[in-house]
Order: sequence, then C-alpha cells, then structure tokens
Amino acid sequence: WPGADSHWRAPRGRKAAGRPGAGPGAPPGPGPHQDTGDILQQIMAITDQSLDEAQARKHALNCHRMKPALFSVLCEIKEKTVLSIRGIQEEDPPDAQLMRLDNMLLAEGVSGPEKRGRGGPSAVAATSGGCPNDNSIEHSDYRAKLSQIRQIYHSELEKYEQACSEFTTHVMNLLREQSRTRPISPKEIERMVNIIHGKFSTIQMQLKQSTCEAVMILRSRFLDARRKRRNFSKQATEVLNEYFYSHLSNPYPSEEAKEELAKKGGITVSQVSNWFGNKRIRYKKNMGKFQEEANIYAAKTAVDATTVVAQGNQANSPSTPSSGKSGPSHQS
Repeated sequence: WPGADSHWRAPRGRKAAGRPGAGPGAPPGPGPHQDTGDILQQIMAITDQSLDEAQARKHALNCHRMKPALFSVLCEIKEKTVLSIRGIQEEDPPDAQLMRLDNMLLAEGVSGPEKRGRGGPSAVAATSGGCPNDNSIEHSDYRAKLSQIRQIYHSELEKYEQACSEFTTHVMNLLREQSRTRPISPKEIERMVNIIHGKFSTIQMQLKQSTCEAVMILRSRFLDARRKRRNFSKQATEVLNEYFYSHLSNPYPSEEAKEELAKKGGITVSQVSNWFGNKRIRYKKNMGKFQEEANIYAAKTAVDATTVVAQGNQANSPSTPSSGKSGPSHQS
C-alpha cells in the first residue's frame, strides 16, 4: 500500500541512527510503536476511502516487492493458530425439527411433486363420507386451498434460496479476493459457507413451520365440516331407526323408500344408504346390544299402529244417537 516502502525501509534507518556505531550527533529515529500506529491508522482509514482509492491501495499492495514476505509471515502465524484449534470443529448433526417439518410437508403434498387429481392425504380424510357430489365439491375446494398454500410456500422458498445463494456467493468472492493477501484455505471457505447456511436455516424453519400450521388449520376446518355433516339430527335418526327395526327381517329399503326417508329426515339419499349399510353391520356384530333398542322401537311401532287403527275406526263408524234424541215416540 502507498507509504509501505518507507515503513519497510524505516528499520534500516533506525539501525544506523540509534544503535552503537552510529555518529554521536545523529538524531534518534522514530520508534517502532509509531510505525505500527501509522500502519494501523492507514488500515482503519480504508473503510472511509472511495472505491477507486481502495483499488489503488490494493494494487499497490499486490505490486509491492515485500508482499511475498508478508504473506509468508501470515502463513506461519496461521499455521500455529490452526494447530491450536484443529480437532475442535465438528459438523453439526441434522436438525431433527427441520426433518420433521420436511416429512410433514412432503406427506401433505406441499413439497415434492404436486399430486394431480388428489388433494393430498388430508383431503381424502377430511371429505370422506356423504354424497359423492358433496365429496367432489369438497375435494375441489380443498385442492384449491392446498394449491394456494403450496404456491405461496414455493414462492417464499425460492426467495429464500435466492437470497441465501446471493449472500453466499458474495462472501465466497470476498474470501477468495482476500486470500490473495492473507492465507485462506478452501476448507475455511467451505466452513464459512456452512455457517451462513446455518444462519439462514432459521428463516427456512420459520417458513416451513408457518406452512405446516396453515395446512393443519385447513385440514381441521374440513374435518370439522365433515363431523357436522355426519351428526344427523334426532329426527333423522328416529326416522331411520323406526324403518330399520320395523323391517328387521329385510332391512334393505328400496330406492323409493330411501327417497322418502331422506325427505323425512332432511338428509340425502346417499346418507340414507350409508347409514343403513353401517347399521346392518353394527347390528350383526352385536345383536344383543341392539336387542333392547329393537324392543323399544317395536313397542313404539305397535303403539303407533294401534293409534292409527283406532283413529281409522272412529272416522269410519256411524254417528251414535244421543240420549236426548232417542228416535220417534209411539203414540197409544
């Protein structure tokens, strides 16, 4: 750097002036502390220089005849320092939390190849049961929302990777440039890159964490909607049970009967079919448990039938004369 020649030549001048053998009237040369202070002051002033001034200083240093000697001294110091810290550095193990997030995003269809024609495992779990048309609409809605989450995730991940790559490239170029003046091994550059990636991984983990939370909220909403659809009203359950136990010998309603039951219970024909299928299976597996329920509905059906018959008889019977109107009197 400019002025370095005077600093390198200064020790020779001091030797002639300050050591025994110099002329008695020779003034003492500047002390070594002053030279070091000047050098440090020049180094600290580099940050205040313009780009052109810094480039000029760098060029002067690269062309200086003593640069190889300076580099050799720095290498010796570096070797001693490396020997003292060698073996301490160890690679960090993979982050378990980051691995869990990656596995979840992959399972949900957010990361990895997009699953066409499917909404991911959550869509199937969240929208199973009910009317096929309802399922189709729900699957489509779920896929649309999941696709939106996926797009946002990949967009933000791309920004993250670009920022990480740009910063890493900048640091690597800076270290390679500095390696012309001070010893920097490729292994050290690689270690610095790993440190940068470790710092950036915090941002990556936050992105993946928020994406997983968004998927869980979406799945929870669809599961809640499914539970609401599965819980029939008391009226619908009564209507279906009455038909089932009154046709216990053949609990297979016709299509017309299904439509009528769906109308009475305020549910869909598909839900009626699913209910009867599940009910037949449960009844066959545990007939003893359902026997009491069957007796209750049988008694209720009998009471209802008796009431209907009584009402029919009353409606069809002729009116009975009252005691005040006993018919024509016989005259004597």
